[in-house]
Amino acid sequence: MAVHARFVHANIVAKDWRRLASFYQQVFGCTPIPPERNLSGPWLEQTTGVRHAEIKGIHLQLPGYSEGGSTLEIFQYADEQQRPHTAINRPGFTHIAFAVDDVYGAKDEVIACGGNALGEVVSAEVPGVGIIILVYVTDPEGNIIELQKWIR
Repeated sequence: MAVHARFVHANIVAKDWRRLASFYQQVFGCTPIPPERNLSGPWLEQTTGVRHAEIKGIHLQLPGYSEGGSTLEIFQYADEQQRPHTAINRPGFTHIAFAVDDVYGAKDEVIACGGNALGEVVSAEVPGVGIIILVYVTDPEGNIIELQKWIR
């Protein structure tokens, strides 16, 4: 039996939440959903398992969705852990994907705004689905983003 569910948000823990939120607004057209979050207290410690947890950040409306749709939550903890090296083949959540009109142009914009390329732009046929043009890039903090365009 499946649980009745609706996707709500994905979270990125940032070193500098304002800078990272600005990147996603500038490059992908995400829009802030007030209020900014400034969270702490016993309830946050209990739910995160982090002693003295303090979080600041914001939710961003994802492009292509109406108000009330799924968001990208960008939070910053007052006490953060070291980040392992970015790798597309590391188990667990690895990336978020954005459909774009121009993969090459979007890659250039990501890099111009402080991100980096992980690989090259490729085009491949996926049998029964269509042709995908894609590339993996990172935001300024090393989170992996897939830029894709499907031709069906």
